[in-house]
Amino acid sequence: MSDTELVDQLEQVWSSIAALGHELSEEEWKRPTEVPGWSVQDNLVHIYAMEAGLLGRPLERVEIPDDLPHVKNDIGRQNEMVVAARRDRTGAETLAEFEEITTARVAQLRAYGPDDFAAESWTPVGPGTVRDLLPFRVFDSWVHEQDMRRATGRPGNLESDAAAAALERVIGAMPYVIGKKAGAPEGATVVFALDGPLGRTVAIGVEGGRAKPLDAAAEQPTVRLATDTETFVRLGCGRVDPDAVVAAGAVRIDGDDLLGGRIVEAMNFLF
Repeated sequence: MSDTELVDQLEQVWSSIAALGHELSEEEWKRPTEVPGWSVQDNLVHIYAMEAGLLGRPLERVEIPDDLPHVKNDIGRQNEMVVAARRDRTGAETLAEFEEITTARVAQLRAYGPDDFAAESWTPVGPGTVRDLLPFRVFDSWVHEQDMRRATGRPGNLESDAAAAALERVIGAMPYVIGKKAGAPEGATVVFALDGPLGRTVAIGVEGGRAKPLDAAAEQPTVRLATDTETFVRLGCGRVDPDAVVAAGAVRIDGDDLLGGRIVEAMNFLF
């Protein structure tokens, strides 16, 4: 994917978020989301806080209690300190700041040349380049947009290039989930049958002690997991209780029930 296409994805998802924000009442901005401890407004602040830092305009932080149950590590603490600093603002105020910062960030990226995209940068998985960071920003922005949309009952932006890229990132984590976290045995084959927007079939097999994508799904896989793409992403991002979605029938397991259950339980690859 080209640098221009990555910037296009960022601009698209941020435009979609802005359009959503202009529909929200103050009550909706303050609704809780599936991100523990965070409101719709908190999710928005989190999205643009990183971009503000990349523009050289880091947002202020405030001290927070040491015992917040949803803060698990130092990165989470830093995120919470920024979000907490803006909780006394209105949704409209945070939306205006979001639009100003993301507009400036898109303009900055549009002006970049090859050397700028190749420059060293922090990424969530270690040192990289600016170009390496951008797919993570698309993913993070789109996932939090969906958190905001679910909390306010406004589904949308489910078939864009940004949505497709986010889905691919979750799919790409499944060999790790199946092979390492769920401990699927040698020779096991797993099929995810995903329906809904961007639905597809994903096949993964364990060969030589490693789980890896398969070119085609086995006719009789060890386990078949059928769900919709939204539930699949929610599980991968730790947004929903695995036992609850299985009990509700949102994930259907055919074949090896025990392995299927372990996979669903292990699908959260973010934290």
